[in-house]
Amino acid sequence: MSTGTPLLVVGDALLDRDLVGRAERLAPDAPVPVLDGCRERLRPGGAALAAYLAARAGRAVTLIAPLGADAASRQVRAMLEPLVTLVPLPLDGPLAEKTRVMAGGRPVVRLDRGDGRAAGATSWARRVLAEAPAVLVADYARGAAEVLREELAARARRAALVWDPHPRGGPPVPGARLVTPTGEEARRFTGEQSADEDLSAVARTAAELVRRWRAVCVAVTLGGRGALLSQGDGPMLVPAPARHSGDACGAGDCFAATAAGLLGDGALPAEAVQGAVAAATRYVAEGGARAAVPGPDPAGADGSDGTDAVGLARRVREAGGTVVAAGGCFDLLHAGHVGLLQQARGIGDCLIVCLNSDASVRRRKGRGRPLNPLADRVRVLRALQCVDAVAVFDEDTPVELLSRLRPHVWVKGGDYAVEQLPEAARLAAWGGQAIVLPYLDGRSSTLLATRAADSLGAGSSRAGQR
Repeated sequence: MSTGTPLLVVGDALLDRDLVGRAERLAPDAPVPVLDGCRERLRPGGAALAAYLAARAGRAVTLIAPLGADAASRQVRAMLEPLVTLVPLPLDGPLAEKTRVMAGGRPVVRLDRGDGRAAGATSWARRVLAEAPAVLVADYARGAAEVLREELAARARRAALVWDPHPRGGPPVPGARLVTPTGEEARRFTGEQSADEDLSAVARTAAELVRRWRAVCVAVTLGGRGALLSQGDGPMLVPAPARHSGDACGAGDCFAATAAGLLGDGALPAEAVQGAVAAATRYVAEGGARAAVPGPDPAGADGSDGTDAVGLARRVREAGGTVVAAGGCFDLLHAGHVGLLQQARGIGDCLIVCLNSDASVRRRKGRGRPLNPLADRVRVLRALQCVDAVAVFDEDTPVELLSRLRPHVWVKGGDYAVEQLPEAARLAAWGGQAIVLPYLDGRSSTLLATRAADSLGAGSSRAGQR
């Protein structure tokens, strides 16, 4: 079921391919790595990836892009339909393909082929564009934005239009609600020779682009630092909720698609950029481009079987990242919990919370607990930017769940000694490590519940005295 304002993506589709394997030796005839156990993974690329990510997030998405009858075009169509509604433009030549050879989660070389370009617009595409409430232009410099430039300029006056530019493409149309260059692209657009990444330099560049492009806002994306939003003056830095070291391929598409959807829903530019930074950070933490492939749906709303968390942990490990898990009841979420989880997320590339089920909480805390049922506790935890997934366990300890997740680091809060944790021995089986982080003094769910009960009791006594 789709939610939010429908999104129209206009741009150049690509076919992306990863050849993934292990590189543990050099070839005998040349000093080049040998890729063993090579596996091929296909995914939509360019504007097609932006459309795919928005649709997988639950939004109704239409894609206007050049697509032909060649093999690469047919593969992109097969991956997008029926998730995305396609409005093809005529394509002159075979669709562009980009192949990355990956070893140990890192690209070794990229191979490009296909020089197809948009050969013109259609009345169908013009009609769809004229009615779109939210538009993302994902320009990959292969002609789609140019053949519809006049219609895009007209639509920018009436719709939430986001333009993700390309250094070899044309400038955004005047009036774009938001333009989303990377830091390097922003410097190239202004002709700056310096690679200065100081925030004051980025702010000056963004302000210049707002004036040059006559855009409402420009958001310069800064990778792990987040994004800098400018309306020409008073820039605002939107920091990423956590640093990451995973595969960032496609993070810009995720950022732009999320921002366009949120602007279409009525969000302010600052709100849209905050949501986009959070979505792009999560995208990289979950494995980036290699995770953006068709697969089973994530676990249900209660997260009880942990399927999504196990898949996330696997993807982060395959990308060479660090998986962190933390556990607890998290009945009444308080500052101590939040501080612990933020510290835990800073240790690695994803944070999975192992959450006691209602029955498990009752066995530990007694009758009357939990105060908040499982579904509510899961929802609150998932709303935290530092939490990437929640997995529920019904036993007294999460030992069996940890055996499925196999985290590199297991975090507990409180006054435990590491050797007292029942999970520590199991973690050692795969080289994991248990650590203890302190809670803030005076914060606990039990203490909060006691204070609330005392307050209600005192209020009832005063009322009776009246």
